[in-house]
Amino acid sequence: MIRRNVYFLTGILFLFIGFVSCEDDDFDNETKISSYDSSESHKAGQNCMDCHKPGGSGKSAFKIAGTVYDSTLMSVLPGATIRLYTDPNGAGTLRATVQVDKNGNFYTTENVDFENGLYALAEGALTTKYMNSSLTTGQCNSCHGVITDRIWTR
Repeated sequence: MIRRNVYFLTGILFLFIGFVSCEDDDFDNETKISSYDSSESHKAGQNCMDCHKPGGSGKSAFKIAGTVYDSTLMSVLPGATIRLYTDPNGAGTLRATVQVDKNGNFYTTENVDFENGLYALAEGALTTKYMNSSLTTGQCNSCHGVITDRIWTR
């Protein structure tokens, strides 16, 4: 009887290890990019990379993510676009373009090279707002809405 229980428990353990391993494989290979017509995102205004990082509870690891608001800084602004350039004010080489989804959030798992710093802009239907300092991370909501104003445009 004890031998059967040991075999049963060993089998359960191998199934559990296999299940966890499959989840980790799916995590590393999943590509996620926000789009104007998507509405899968959640938790507007929070730092997306608190969960969406390697080993985090999110399904994928984001390289760029954040939330865009309208000029009141109270309501999200769907349909905007985030662009990252090598030089200020939309100059230099365009390194990334990310669409803002229906929930006001943007995110991508595609690799972005921040090594030399990039300059962001938020483009709405009426205005474009430029970030004057370079950034070395795509964790936009780790500063915006915390120690600096929220990202916004019209």
